[in-house]
Amino acid sequence: MTKILVIDDDKAINELIKINLELQGYEVSQSYNGTDGYALAKQEQPELIILDVMMPEVDGFTVAQRIRQCDKTADTPIIMLTALSELNDKVNGFNIGVDDYLTKPFEIDELLVRVRALLKRSNQIPKSIAVRDLLTYKEITLLPETYSVKINDKTQKLTPIEFDIFNTLFQNHGNMVSAQKLLKDVWGYEPDDDIETIRVHIRHLRSKIDKISDGKKYIETIYGGGYKLNI
Repeated sequence: MTKILVIDDDKAINELIKINLELQGYEVSQSYNGTDGYALAKQEQPELIILDVMMPEVDGFTVAQRIRQCDKTADTPIIMLTALSELNDKVNGFNIGVDDYLTKPFEIDELLVRVRALLKRSNQIPKSIAVRDLLTYKEITLLPETYSVKINDKTQKLTPIEFDIFNTLFQNHGNMVSAQKLLKDVWGYEPDDDIETIRVHIRHLRSKIDKISDGKKYIETIYGGGYKLNI
């Protein structure tokens, strides 16, 4: 059974999420503060974490950062729940490595859609990509089992979302991929024109690919349009 950890100090919201996730067949663990939540994440290693931002003692940004720095939980998908709606707060979350971001108040059906999308991507893409997708072209090789990209003799590990973005660009190399298509293909549901989400992840992805590119700029921004991988 798929295990999900909910970390939120608001007991009513925490319980609401738990009940609805259990109705969908998920196993749910709960924590009401960041310190215990991080400890539980390391101990149970859930398939997905739903994390609030505004909590006493240790805030959600700090917890997310610790989750990403721990080998046991580094690749665990995180959905961040927060009353904060400012763009900078979203950017901070994505910079840390949060996968998705939902602002309170939210519809429980929307949360469930995002949960399913993240679990589908993290559980299925490494298996399906090896069957139907291009894995090697010229000097680039995708290594889906480790979420890594190899260019010539150098290898760079990516986050699951960065790997999915790179794979989408890779399968369409030489052609522009719109930001809207990236949002839909990678996140698995209709985007809400949150283009800043893509910009943040592309910036991180580009910096990692540049480390192994020997000076070649593979990822091109098509201003007003999208992104293209040049091989």
